[in-house]
Amino acid sequence: MLRPFSVLPPLLLSATLLALAGCNSGASDQPVVELARVRTAAAVAGPAAPSIRTNGLLANEDEIRLSFKVGGVIRRLSVTEGDQVRKGQKLAEIEQTEIDAQVEQAAQAHEKARRDLERGERLYADKVISLEQLQDLRTQLAVNEAALNSAKFNWSYAAIVAPHDGTVLRRLAEERELVQAGNPILVLGAKDKGFIVRTGLADREIVQVKLGDEAQIRLDALPGKTLTGKVTEVSGASDASSGMFGIEVSLDPTDLPLKSGLVAKLTIIPSTAKAGERIYVPIGAIVEGDGRTARVFVLDQKHARQREVGVAFIEGETVALNTGLQAGEQVITDGAQYLEDGEEVTIAEPMTANRE
Repeated sequence: MLRPFSVLPPLLLSATLLALAGCNSGASDQPVVELARVRTAAAVAGPAAPSIRTNGLLANEDEIRLSFKVGGVIRRLSVTEGDQVRKGQKLAEIEQTEIDAQVEQAAQAHEKARRDLERGERLYADKVISLEQLQDLRTQLAVNEAALNSAKFNWSYAAIVAPHDGTVLRRLAEERELVQAGNPILVLGAKDKGFIVRTGLADREIVQVKLGDEAQIRLDALPGKTLTGKVTEVSGASDASSGMFGIEVSLDPTDLPLKSGLVAKLTIIPSTAKAGERIYVPIGAIVEGDGRTARVFVLDQKHARQREVGVAFIEGETVALNTGLQAGEQVITDGAQYLEDGEEVTIAEPMTANRE
């Protein structure tokens, strides 16, 4: 038996499909909100006063300028820069013809004065000369003896001998060159004596520095390496030509291949700058400011909250703050310039304020 066909189920199916299509169309028209993607950094505690930054030159801790005691023509100069030498090694000699003649002349004068005194003593015994004349002869012998000793001393300095093991840092003259007495010929750096950095500071900086203050040293020749040291010498007067006050920083022992003359970048941390009295944030966290106050965005859960802070000083790539933040709070760095107070954000990997 045939049953009557009903059109109701197909109609219900069509209505259901239209309703679903209408719902999907409405959902696609709603805008999708994309959260601002930012990067944060933790506020860190640091020194109350700014560190002192300057440049200097690396040098051997024990450098000696070697010279001849007398002037003359250099006969032999057997070492050059970079040579390793041992204590007692002869490094240079001066032409000795003139010096030998001076020694011989002084010796002859001394011998004549000795004979004159012997003759004078016999004459005085025979009452031929007075006591005063005899004393003059004795004085003349003493003078000639001193002149002979001086000539012999100069003769002994006609050669330069290494006073200790070390390295020839600089060669300041050449063979057959005429040099004056006391002019440096070689600069010798003592072996295993360590290195120092010499530099100069302005008056407003030198008053903050004391012996023993810590320092960090970076060398252009060794990128990525940071050395440590301490202030071991502070000048008591300024240089007459530059007006700067000289200081020396002794480096802590290191296995790095250091060389005298390398350019060094110094960061001196004055002992007066006690740790923990300032809060430091990256300079990129500052949204706006007038030199004394500024605004930053602090991360509160997933929202950016604008906050006013007090500015103490700028230190490298960071800003030291007086008020407004505590150590450990997260401030927004990348993307802070485009935020509104209270805006919800999404966080990239955090970073830490770096005062270097």
